[in-house]
Amino acid sequence: MRIRATVAGVSGAIVLSALAVPAAQADDGRSWTPKSGFKAALPAVGDTSKQASDETATSDDPKIISSVVNAGKPIVIGTKVKKTVPFSATATAGAFFGGVRDVATFIWVGRSIDDEDTFGFRPDAKSITCKAVDATTTTCNGTITLDPAQMINSHATSWHVGAYAMTGYTDEFGELSASRVGVQSFSQLTVNASPEPVKKGKIITVTGKLTRANWDTGTYKGYVNQSVQLQFKKKGAKSYTTLRTVKTGSNGILKTTVKATVDGTWRYSFAGKSNTAAVSSAGDYVDVK
Repeated sequence: MRIRATVAGVSGAIVLSALAVPAAQADDGRSWTPKSGFKAALPAVGDTSKQASDETATSDDPKIISSVVNAGKPIVIGTKVKKTVPFSATATAGAFFGGVRDVATFIWVGRSIDDEDTFGFRPDAKSITCKAVDATTTTCNGTITLDPAQMINSHATSWHVGAYAMTGYTDEFGELSASRVGVQSFSQLTVNASPEPVKKGKIITVTGKLTRANWDTGTYKGYVNQSVQLQFKKKGAKSYTTLRTVKTGSNGILKTTVKATVDGTWRYSFAGKSNTAAVSSAGDYVDVK
C-alpha cells in the first residue's frame, strides 16, 4: 500500500489532513495504515534518480535538512500507557518558493511504504510550533504519541522517520526515510536474596524474573534464555560489581547461589537488546552475621 499526504499550514502548525486512517483509529488522529501513495507537489528529497534528471534543480530547491525523533534515542513502550516523544524537523526552500511555512515528522515501520502491513504514527498536530531560522529555513518542534494498544510485537524494531513540509506558496514536499529511530519493549526485572540475615559462610540463593512488554497480548511475559548479570555492592561501596552471568529459564526465571561473606546489596542487571530495553532490578540488602 502507498501513503498519501496533504499538508496544510494552520496557525503555524502542520496538519496531515489526508492520511488514510482506519475507522477505529481516526478519532485520536495519531496513527494510520498508509493506503494510497506518498504524494508531493515536488520531487521527494533523497530521490536521486529524479534529482539527477532534473537539470533545473538548484540549491534553492525545497529539501528536508533534518528530522529527528526522541533526540535519536530508542522509544521504550510498555503495555498500557501511551508514550509521547518529541521531534524536531528542519526544512528549507529558496525565495522562489517563498521559504518554508511548516515541517513535521511521522514514523513508520514495515518492509516497504507500499506494503499493506506498513504502520505508523503521525505527529500530534496541536503540539507543533515553528520558528523561522531565516528567510528560507524553518524548524518545527512537536510530539508523536505511540499507543501500545495498536502495536504488535514485531513493531519492536528500527522505524523509519519521515518528514513532510510546505513552502510559503503551499507546495508540498517531503522525505519518507530521513532517519531512523528504535522502538523497544519495556522490560522489568526483580531480585530476591535469601535467607536474610544469613550467617557468614552460608549459602545465599538469589532469585529473580525478567519480563518484557508483549504488545500482542497487552501483558508482560517472561523473557527466556537471556544473559543477566548478577551484581553485588558491598556495604559502604558506591557501585556494583558484576560477579557472574545467569541465563533466564522458563518464564524468565533467574536463580543462582553464592557464599555469604560480607554485608551488601544484590541485584540483577540486563543489558537489553535492540528490541528490548535495558533494566536493572532494585537492590536487595543482606545482613551477614
